[in-house]
Amino acid sequence: MEAEELSHQAMGYDRTSAMFSPDGRLLQAEYAKKTVKIGTPAIGIACKDGAVIVVDKRVTEKLVVAQSVEKIFQVDHHIGAAASGIISDGRILIEKAQVIAQQHRVTFDEAIHLESLVKQICNIKQFYTQVGGARPFGVSLLFAGVNSKSNIYVTDPFGIFMEYKATAIGEGENEIKDILAKNYRETMTCEEGLKLAILALKTVVGKDFSIDRLDAARIDVADKKFKKYSKQDMQKLVK
Repeated sequence: MEAEELSHQAMGYDRTSAMFSPDGRLLQAEYAKKTVKIGTPAIGIACKDGAVIVVDKRVTEKLVVAQSVEKIFQVDHHIGAAASGIISDGRILIEKAQVIAQQHRVTFDEAIHLESLVKQICNIKQFYTQVGGARPFGVSLLFAGVNSKSNIYVTDPFGIFMEYKATAIGEGENEIKDILAKNYRETMTCEEGLKLAILALKTVVGKDFSIDRLDAARIDVADKKFKKYSKQDMQKLVK
């Protein structure tokens, strides 16, 4: 596979996102997916009473103010999101999602449905896989929200999206997904979901794990409000 990729590079098939390789691949978009794989992990879990997002901020420098490292974003009252990959790319898309959500409220006097918002963001992502002179967004976005029930969606650099009961993006996502698959229950509460997400990250991160690395938020079904968890809330669940 590596020799094949080098051959494609030598022939210039990865010089633009608008060019297919002979075997039908868009190499620039595939490189963007690899960027996501080395990004900090984020986990989303749909619970019976809400949706939970947990991220590893990976603050490694002692002099960095941890509060300035933002990996979870509020999109609307009832929607939150996390990014993995090139966070600056993610920030641009999150800001676009915030504008779309507010425009929908002003126009229709109601909250936007999460799937509709995700589709519009994916349309933007897909456009940048077929336009010359630009590169694909090197970021996957995990959206969590509540309309009639809690929902989790993931978008990839190609503009593909899927809904999940529980999933992860970023570094170690396969190991995290295995843990989620073994332990997830549709009847679990947000507190149980948060505990499972912390357990998964603790298992994957290993000896470098610290509660100070984590950030978490939830959106409740009852009031459809985005809320951040405090460090004290998360510390209670760490054993």
